Amino acid sequence: MERPKKKQILLFYCVEAEDLARKVAAQSDFIQLQSINWRSFDDGFPNLFIKNAHDIRGQHVAFLASFSSTDVIFEQLSVIYALPMLFVASFTVVLPFFPTGSFERIEEEGDVATAFTLARMLSNTPISRGGPTSLVIYDIHALQERFYFSDTVLPVFESGVPLLKQRLQQLPQSDKIVVAFPDDGAWKRFHKLLDHFPMVICNKVREGDKRIVRIKEGNPEGCHVVIVDDLVQSGGTLIECQKVLAAHGAAKVSAYVTHGVFPKKSWERFVHKSNESEKAFTHFWISDSCPVTVEAISGKAPFEILSLAGSIADALQI
Repeated sequence: MERPKKKQILLFYCVEAEDLARKVAAQSDFIQLQSINWRSFDDGFPNLFIKNAHDIRGQHVAFLASFSSTDVIFEQLSVIYALPMLFVASFTVVLPFFPTGSFERIEEEGDVATAFTLARMLSNTPISRGGPTSLVIYDIHALQERFYFSDTVLPVFESGVPLLKQRLQQLPQSDKIVVAFPDDGAWKRFHKLLDHFPMVICNKVREGDKRIVRIKEGNPEGCHVVIVDDLVQSGGTLIECQKVLAAHGAAKVSAYVTHGVFPKKSWERFVHKSNESEKAFTHFWISDSCPVTVEAISGKAPFEILSLAGSIADALQI
C-alpha cells in the first residue's frame, strides 16, 4: 500500500512554547513556523494579530499551546478559535499537557470537575474546511477523559514513555533496570509500554492519619529502579517511593514523569546539593511539555529533558 504524501504544516505557537516549536520545526522540512503578535491593551486584555492570515487559506495549520496558568489560557483559546475560521484545509491543536486532567472526578456534591470544563472549552473550537479539529495531548491523567470532549474535536492521545524507553536502553547495565510504579493507576497506564522490564508496584496504605508507601509486588534489590508516572506536583509521593525502594535494597533510584508541573518551585527538593554524599535520585527525566519548568531546571542535576519534538512532528502528519 502506497504511503500517503506528507502534509506541509504551518505551525503557530504561543510565547512560552517557542523553544519547543523550533525543535519541532527542526524535525521536518514539512513544518514551517508562523508567528502571532501577542500584545495586550492597557486594560490587560489580549490584543492579538495573526500574521499573513490571507496566506494560510487552504493550508494545513497547527497551533502549539501551553496552558501553564489561567493567565494565558484566554489569549490562546482566542487564537485557537480564530485559526480554523481562516479557511484552512485542516487544523490541529497540540496541547502537550492537559493541566486540569487530575481534577476529573466528583467525590461529593459541590466538587467541580475542571477537566470537563477545559474539555468543553476546547470542544468549542470551530470546524475547519477539513472537518473537526485534531487535538494532540500527551499522557492525559485519566484515559476516560476522552469522553469529556464532544464530537466536534478529535482527541489524539500520545505518550512520552517511548522516549524514556529509548533513554533507558542507552544506559550502562540496562539489563539491571527495574521499572517501579507509585500506584496501581500508573501501572495500568504504562506497564504495556515497558513490559520487557521487571516491575515493582507500590501502593499507599493508611496508618492512622498517615499515608505510607509500601511495595505491593516486585523486588528492587540490587537494581537501578526507575519510578514512572504521568506527572509530578509537589513530589512527595516520589520521595516516599524512593525511600521504600532504597530500604528494600535498590542500588540506585531514578524517576520519569511526562509532565514536570512542580508548582511553587517544588523541583528544588530534588536538586543535587554539592555537600550531599548520596543523591536520592540518580536521574530525573521529564519531557518539555511544561516550558516554564524546563527553563527553571535547565542545567540542574539530576534533571534531564527528553524532548517531545520528534513525536509532535510525527503526530502532525497523522
